[in-house]
Amino acid sequence: MAEKTKISLEYIINSSPRILYPYLVEPNELAQWFADDVNYHDGVYEFMWDGESFKARVATSKENKSVKFKWIDDEPNFFEMEIIQDELTNDVALAITDYAKDENVEDRKKIWDNSISYLQSVIGA
Repeated sequence: MAEKTKISLEYIINSSPRILYPYLVEPNELAQWFADDVNYHDGVYEFMWDGESFKARVATSKENKSVKFKWIDDEPNFFEMEIIQDELTNDVALAITDYAKDENVEDRKKIWDNSISYLQSVIGA
């Protein structure tokens, strides 16, 4: 397996963690912004993009806080989405950790930018 580069991104989301969290873990909500379609069966999420299927399992999750998906066919790689709330201002941010091949890092960042834009419009942020 080729070594991949870690990508760390953070986006301000005008929403509460309680409203945002289902969009990170529920198949129907994920399909509204993250993938073309998302199916869930026996602990496996199947993400569909452009007719291709990618499967992952939840490695860890904390309600209203974070979820980490491990790719089944691309271990040990994973992607993680963490809700961060500033204690003073109550501002909410979504921190993304992902991995991509060096030549795909910029494209992957653009994909996340677009996906988060969709997410914000879906939740009305």
